[in-house]
Amino acid sequence: MTLQTRIPTLHRPPTVLIAGGAGFIGSHLCDSLLQRGNAVICLDNLFTGRIDNIRPLLNHPNFRFIEHDVREEIEIGGEIDRIYNLACPASPSHYQTDPVGTMKTCVVGTINLLELACRKGARVLQASTSEVYGDPEVHPQPESYLGNVNPIGPRACYDEGKRAAETLMFDYHRMYGTEIKVARIFNTYGPRMLENDGRVVSNFIVQALRGKPVTIYGRGTQTRSFCFVDDLVRGLQLLMESPASVTGPCNLGNPHEVTIETIAREVLSYTESASPLRFEALPKDDPKRRKPVIDTAACLLGWRPRVALQDGLQATIAYFALRIAGESPTLVPAIASRRTGHSTRSRLKATDPGG
Repeated sequence: MTLQTRIPTLHRPPTVLIAGGAGFIGSHLCDSLLQRGNAVICLDNLFTGRIDNIRPLLNHPNFRFIEHDVREEIEIGGEIDRIYNLACPASPSHYQTDPVGTMKTCVVGTINLLELACRKGARVLQASTSEVYGDPEVHPQPESYLGNVNPIGPRACYDEGKRAAETLMFDYHRMYGTEIKVARIFNTYGPRMLENDGRVVSNFIVQALRGKPVTIYGRGTQTRSFCFVDDLVRGLQLLMESPASVTGPCNLGNPHEVTIETIAREVLSYTESASPLRFEALPKDDPKRRKPVIDTAACLLGWRPRVALQDGLQATIAYFALRIAGESPTLVPAIASRRTGHSTRSRLKATDPGG
C-alpha cells in the first residue's frame, strides 16, 4: 500500500487529531494548535486526562472532543491532516495499575491510529519517551543509544510498550509510506499535572504545599532533566511540521541535569514550606541518571528549551497552590511556620516515586 500525505487546501484550516488530548501535555497542545488556527479533534478516554483541562475549549468553533479509547477501532468522519499520539498514562502509579492495558494502549492503540493515518493520508507523530533508554549505561543519552531495559520488570509495560510503538511507526513507514515522526520525551512538568500522579515535581510541590514530608526515593543523588511543558509543546509542533525526511527518533527535553534532592530543596524554598525531607528505598528499575542529547532537535528543528527551571517551578507551584488551597487546611500553617522558624511535620506516606 502506498499513500501520499495530503496538503491541506486553502479553504479550510488544517485538521489535527490529538489522542490523549485531555491530558497534561495533550491539553496544552490543543491550546497551542487552536491558537495557530488549526481545527482540533481531541480524543481521550479520560483515564488520566480530565475535562477540566479542556473545558475552556469546548465551545470553540474549531474544537471537538470525542471520548474514546484508542484500543478500540477509531472511525472519524471528515479529513484529518495530522495525528498526535499522546494516548498513554505516563506515570508509574497509573501505568502500573493495569499493565496489560498499558501495553495494549501502546501497541493496539498505535496500530489503530496508524491505520487511521493511512486511511486519511495523515502524518502521525508518536509521543515516545526517554524510558525507552531504561536505566541507561550511556550518559547523556543520544538517540543512537539502544537502551538498557528490563523486559520483565514492573515498568516494562510502559518501557517496552513505547519501544514496540516506535517499531510499529517505522514498520508502517517502510511498508506503506506513512509519514511518521517519533519524539522521545524526557521528564516534563508544568500546570495541569495531576496531583496524584506520583511524579517527582508534582509529588514534591503537593507535599510541600500541604505541609507533609517531601518523599525522596533513594539517596536523592539520582538525576533528572526537567523540561517545561510550553517548551515541549513547541518542540512537538516543530517536529511534526519538519520535512518528511525527518522521522526521528528525536529527543525532546532539557539537558540541564539536576539531582532529585536539589529539586526537592528548591521546591521547599519557593513554597516557603517547613516540610521535612524523608528518604525511602529506591524502587526497582528506577533510572539513576537521565539527560538528553538534543543535537538532533537543535540542528534539524532549531529547538532548544527556553524556560529556566526556576521560572517553570514557580509557575507550576502557583498552579497547584490554586488547586489545593481550598482543600488543604495545612497550606497556610506550613508556610507560616517556615517564616517563624518552627516546623510542621506529618507522617503520611507518598503515593509513588514517579519520574
